Amino acid sequence: MEEKEVVSKNFIELAIDKDLAEGVYDHVCTRFPPEPNGYLHIGHAKSILLNYGLSQEYNGEFHMRFDDTNPTKEKTEFVDSIKADIQWLGADWKDHLYYASDYFPQMYEAAVKLIKKGKAFVCDLSAEEIREYRGTLTEPGKESPYRNRSVEENLDLFERMKNGEFEDGSKVLRAKIDMASPNINMRDPVIYRVAHMHHHRTGDTWCIYPMYDFAHPIEDAIEGITHSICTLEFEDHRPLYDWVVRELEYPMPPRQIEFAKLYLTNVVTGKRYIKKLVEDGVVDGWDDPRLVSIAALRRRGFTPESIKKFVDLCGVSKANSSVDYAMLEYCIREDLKLKKARTMAVLNPVKLVIDNYPEDQIEMLEVQNNLENPELGSRQVPFGRELYIEREDFMEEPVRKYFRMFPGNEVRLMNAYFVTCTGCEKDENGNITVIHGTYDPESKGGNSPDGRKVKGTIHWVAAKTAVKAECRLYENLIDEEKGVYNEDGSMNLNPNSLTVLKECYLEPSLKDAKAYDSFQFVRNGFFCVDAKDSKEDALVFNRIVSLKSSFKLPAAK
Repeated sequence: MEEKEVVSKNFIELAIDKDLAEGVYDHVCTRFPPEPNGYLHIGHAKSILLNYGLSQEYNGEFHMRFDDTNPTKEKTEFVDSIKADIQWLGADWKDHLYYASDYFPQMYEAAVKLIKKGKAFVCDLSAEEIREYRGTLTEPGKESPYRNRSVEENLDLFERMKNGEFEDGSKVLRAKIDMASPNINMRDPVIYRVAHMHHHRTGDTWCIYPMYDFAHPIEDAIEGITHSICTLEFEDHRPLYDWVVRELEYPMPPRQIEFAKLYLTNVVTGKRYIKKLVEDGVVDGWDDPRLVSIAALRRRGFTPESIKKFVDLCGVSKANSSVDYAMLEYCIREDLKLKKARTMAVLNPVKLVIDNYPEDQIEMLEVQNNLENPELGSRQVPFGRELYIEREDFMEEPVRKYFRMFPGNEVRLMNAYFVTCTGCEKDENGNITVIHGTYDPESKGGNSPDGRKVKGTIHWVAAKTAVKAECRLYENLIDEEKGVYNEDGSMNLNPNSLTVLKECYLEPSLKDAKAYDSFQFVRNGFFCVDAKDSKEDALVFNRIVSLKSSFKLPAAK
């Protein structure tokens, strides 16, 4: 008898299963509803993949909706970037692309309905007075002196608000719920405000805009969303969400379920902080590879598969926690290690001259693209008398257990020959400019016919055919030793977060590399062609991640 595979489900899946079994819903429809006021980051990726994944798991629908109810911060640039990010992650909304602004007429009518039911009123208190009247966590609030206006007066004032008769901040529409509620969100919350602002889609049609807590449940209900999956900070807002859909009498009200946000150590995700970094020129845009916006991760060379693996490892829970950035690096290493060619690139070059090699000869050596994945095949790599090697691969006076190149020592040039170092040249300041050596012609392929062993193997690039490129090395933008923020609220920026190496030499197989192409540079890490600054005749590579990992996957229980 075959054993059935045990499928472990998270609490959201269990809740959906229960709703379907009890007939609360006969299908599943989820959504991702970002406000277009910035670029999405790694935390949003978790929400996108969770919502899309649930729609796929239950053969349901996935909606993409822009919550564009606040024209003060929203831009078409952000709309376009969000679309690109979601498509890149593989979430397909098909024909279900929506905007909250499409529902402005229905939201206005919903507000009128609440007024007619005696459940909403126009209030003249200022924002500061509303805060004062709201009370505290331990003290109930006070009712507004305008709370008992008649339905007729409220309808008249609300229409005049819509018609532009009042200045910004002079009047708001508030829900009439309970000023003594232990949940502050239920103490007659503001649901509409006057804002004479140009909207990126509706232009100047409206001068009143709904508040998020009022708009969001209406959007979900109109679209037929069954499960409104959101992050934990909206848990206290759920009673208001339920109140709105109940009072507006939607036939199949959606259900809000909250999960814990994804927090990543030592990174900046707050939109206002990223905006300041961009405006101050600390980073070169929202897609700077030192950030963890989805656009930045894509530009740096992360793959959708690596981010999906990362989100899966993080799991879905009800408890907030932080995840080590090293786990994200682990996921991209795991994804790339068998997919990418292992090529040779010298980032800090010094010239090596093999004095006994024919001066004008260039020979082609066959090199396997990835020893762990033979299916990637092989390539031809040119070898000549003059090479570039890494400066750190030579020491005139070696320290103990240094097995690379030094006078009198023999090393293996990767995939090529054994070479014995004979000396070096220096400039007037004592800097080493050229290293000299001799090769053993019988050791082609890196093996000696007499069986002698060498302890050091170094990579190289033939000088005559090398491709010159710029390589950018990254560290965390935040100084981990000091914490994320100073006492004055400024950020502890790491001065070494970006190192630009202008004179790197790559093997010629990389000369036609295009934006987002990625490779493993032997010993130096995984690198990706920068999509913003790289040009055909001036390649720029971003280091995605080094080869060494500090992260260990937890052992299975």
